[in-house]
Amino acid sequence: MVTTVLQNVFNALQWGSFYSMIALGYCLVYGVLRLINFAHGDIFMTACYIAFFTATALLGYFTGGGWTVFVLTLILTMLGTGILGITIERVAYRPLRIKGVNRLYVVITALMVGFILENGNLAVLGASSRRFPDIMEKHIWQLGPVVLTNLKVLVIGAAFTVFGLLQFIVKKTVFGMSMRAISYDKFAIPLMGIPVNKVITSTFALGSALAAVAGILFGMSYPVLDPYMGMIIGWKAFIAAVVGGIGEIKGAFIGGFILGFIEIFIAAFFPSSFKDLISFVILLIILVLKPTGFFGMARSTKI
Repeated sequence: MVTTVLQNVFNALQWGSFYSMIALGYCLVYGVLRLINFAHGDIFMTACYIAFFTATALLGYFTGGGWTVFVLTLILTMLGTGILGITIERVAYRPLRIKGVNRLYVVITALMVGFILENGNLAVLGASSRRFPDIMEKHIWQLGPVVLTNLKVLVIGAAFTVFGLLQFIVKKTVFGMSMRAISYDKFAIPLMGIPVNKVITSTFALGSALAAVAGILFGMSYPVLDPYMGMIIGWKAFIAAVVGGIGEIKGAFIGGFILGFIEIFIAAFFPSSFKDLISFVILLIILVLKPTGFFGMARSTKI
């Protein structure tokens, strides 16, 4: 029993790491624009495919893979996904923001962008699943009764590293100060000389790059890719961000682990078909009791 619990703790940490890294992307965009970028799950899916093609090409030059292939794939995938995020912001969201349209239209646009990414992938690459290449050799470590792999440790370590770097960027850099200022009052900020559009575009690029980190690690851990893989994972990460407190980096990060632990331990002690049902019921109860999430705060609006 103890062995099962300990093993599932590490499994939950791995799944929570994926949810947390994706949830942080939702959190960044919402924190600046008060916009839920519902296409973010499909940006994650696109990142998986970019990593797939990049890694496949690099393995032709670096036989056997290794850290060189992993680092190059990570950098190129983050770059490609960041460019995708910038394109989506400039083409889909910025025109609506400039016109000052109702937020409902922005939400609909975000959903449509997600459908375009899914069906564009389907049209270009087909419906067949693809297997992510083996970039790194897998090692299994036995720590007493617990079995760990180097990939599991890499995923968990990457999540905490991303969280720490993001906290530093938001709290300690000029760019982070600009993001927080726009979140507070995006109408007065241009009067202070802050380039609002550049900051917003950079925020989309950064959020998309976080999805790239999650994408390559997810592909390495669960190497089956399909055009609709980002839908359910994206929605779950969004729910995790809301449970933690949407707009709060710490909340989104912890919310991802909360969802990861709930899912893994329900699957461990109940039939797997009950996993999503019980998980979402628990999350619904949490939101009913605390609508702002664990770390979110109610905001007042002047009328």
